[in-house]
Amino acid sequence: MKLHTYLRHLFGIVALALSIVCRLIFISTLFLLIDLLNDDYTSKVTLKCKKNAGPVSVTIETDQGEGGALSSKVGTKFAYASFNVDKGQFTADGGRVVETSLNINPNVKMSFKSNKGADVGIDYTKGGLYATGTLDVMEMSKLSTSACVGVGSGVKVGGDATYALSGASGLTGFTLGATYSTGPLYASLTATNKCSTFNLGCTYKVHDDLTLASKTVHSSGKMIDCVALGGAYKVGGVGTLKAKVGSDGNVSACVIHEIAPKVTVVASGSISSSDFSTFKPGLSITM
Repeated sequence: MKLHTYLRHLFGIVALALSIVCRLIFISTLFLLIDLLNDDYTSKVTLKCKKNAGPVSVTIETDQGEGGALSSKVGTKFAYASFNVDKGQFTADGGRVVETSLNINPNVKMSFKSNKGADVGIDYTKGGLYATGTLDVMEMSKLSTSACVGVGSGVKVGGDATYALSGASGLTGFTLGATYSTGPLYASLTATNKCSTFNLGCTYKVHDDLTLASKTVHSSGKMIDCVALGGAYKVGGVGTLKAKVGSDGNVSACVIHEIAPKVTVVASGSISSSDFSTFKPGLSITM
């Protein structure tokens, strides 16, 4: 099959997904999956190539800009004993990204991340407890911490906080949250903006091929704001069909298809329900 014919078929399926998304919405009002509502949707043209060379993994990712110009970033990761280079990357604008970690013992891991700033972190796990701490070592401007613990019966509770070390020092923000899972249902609730805004997310796995999702925001200013509703459906011989609609009226859909072993094509599209001229296609190939 010629490439343009194959892509025409893929985008045809995307158009079909956009037409049936409303059917998914009516039966997904109560349910959310963060990955389902955020991942894979794109309006870019991207090619990502991954290759292992012994213990070293190399990734080259190329994007096509609006004018047709190509920009690439090259990254690698590897491990030696207890030391890991989780990401070493050169970006198209000349930037450098470095992320490393060191396993101190089975419960403690230290990390260093450098991009436009520099952070040193520590992770601690023991049983059902997971805790983190991160210090901005470049500006010495803030300290961030988080913790999550399982309390049984499918319930986990946690939170995070940020403390300013410079300027108007003190607690600048915190978030509290909890999750609950039972059978096919998963729900999460987070309180942000000093507990003035509540975010509720749910997912429900109808069966092995169909998962439904929703995300809503609740505050004193607005009792309920439906941020996104959507779902994912596995179609035999085609791949995974995902679709969502946002509170802003934008409808998005994508098809994820493995055309060969370890070669995945994602055809995506989004459109405003009030203006069909806003259609934006996207294409991603990972190999």
